[in-house]
Amino acid sequence: MGLGGCIILIAVGAILTFATDWHMQGVNVTVVGLILMAVGLIGVATFTGIARRRRVMVPPTTQVVEEERHHHHGEGYTDGYGV
Repeated sequence: MGLGGCIILIAVGAILTFATDWHMQGVNVTVVGLILMAVGLIGVATFTGIARRRRVMVPPTTQVVEEERHHHHGEGYTDGYGV
């Protein structure tokens, strides 16, 4: 379940808890809403923890070494620009 699914669980749980006045025999709709919100929050926390671990930047292990250009003046056309 992705981040969108977790947000949907939170929204449905909030609607069941705060915006309905349904009374079903044997089912407490308020508790079901609270459970859905809790599961959604746990999912969001898990998803962000995994996403944060994937974004860790590891510095490169190889060093970039710039080569020095040796210009030999007077020896002709050396680097394509006549320098």
